[in-house]
Amino acid sequence: MPTAPLPVRDGLNPTRLRLPGDDSWSTVLEYLLARFPDDTTRLLEKVAAAEVVDGAGRPVTATTVFRPHTFVFLYRDPPVEARVPFEVTVLHRDENLLVVDKPHFLASTPRGRYVAESALVRLRRDLDLPELTPAHRLDRVTAGVLVFTVRAQVRGAYQSLFEQHLVSKEYEAVAGHDPALALPRTVRSRIVKERGSIQAVEVPGEPNAETRIELLEVSGHRARYRLLPRTGKMHQLRVHLSSLGIPIVGDDFYPDLHDVPPDDYSNPLQLLARSLTFDDPLTGEGRTFTSARRLTGMDQ
Repeated sequence: MPTAPLPVRDGLNPTRLRLPGDDSWSTVLEYLLARFPDDTTRLLEKVAAAEVVDGAGRPVTATTVFRPHTFVFLYRDPPVEARVPFEVTVLHRDENLLVVDKPHFLASTPRGRYVAESALVRLRRDLDLPELTPAHRLDRVTAGVLVFTVRAQVRGAYQSLFEQHLVSKEYEAVAGHDPALALPRTVRSRIVKERGSIQAVEVPGEPNAETRIELLEVSGHRARYRLLPRTGKMHQLRVHLSSLGIPIVGDDFYPDLHDVPPDDYSNPLQLLARSLTFDDPLTGEGRTFTSARRLTGMDQ
């Protein structure tokens, strides 16, 4: 894929479009107007302002010839979003890494209805770090330690740590308490998430997800747990605790799906990425980053 010839603007990357393989359109603008019929006025304005460019950075004009399988880049107007009323806390910053303590309800990266209101876009904009890129991700509803790379040159080295499972992760959760459940224990299962489905599910087959679960404290019908995942399947911790009959407090997905308005912040998921530990791939130094946040589910 070509590198975007447009810079990050307001914390957002330009949109990259690959032109289709047929030749139904004579110009690039004709294709864009057909693809985005509701954005006709803004597209014409962007073309007039030279904000739509080809893969070489040349402005697309009204007469630029359509060439199949080439790329164009442009800035899409982000949706109007209400501010998520929680702040990101910086835990560490150096020339290569930015490590933050993400709050509940703030997306890690732009996705769906959350674009400007994501940790990545906020931090790029507020700290003037246009090359900032996540080394991994946390669910929007999960709080805790989140690692970004500051420079494009080091991005691959740190992302590879997470891809190769060379990072030790510790989570905390508040969930139901079952006195009959023997702990600690390691849960292994096969978790899949079908395209178009919101929930992940456990299915028969070779395990691809593993979590060690330890009991930290008990208060009535609730308990606080330490979770040590060896793998990183989507919603793994939530699925594993739910499968044991102790779903995480505040989970609107497991075991049952609940429709909660996106601006309802009254019942945060009681799941926290407490710490990350790894050997720095550039220096060999052992590094540990720990969240200062506290789950409140035991107080209720």
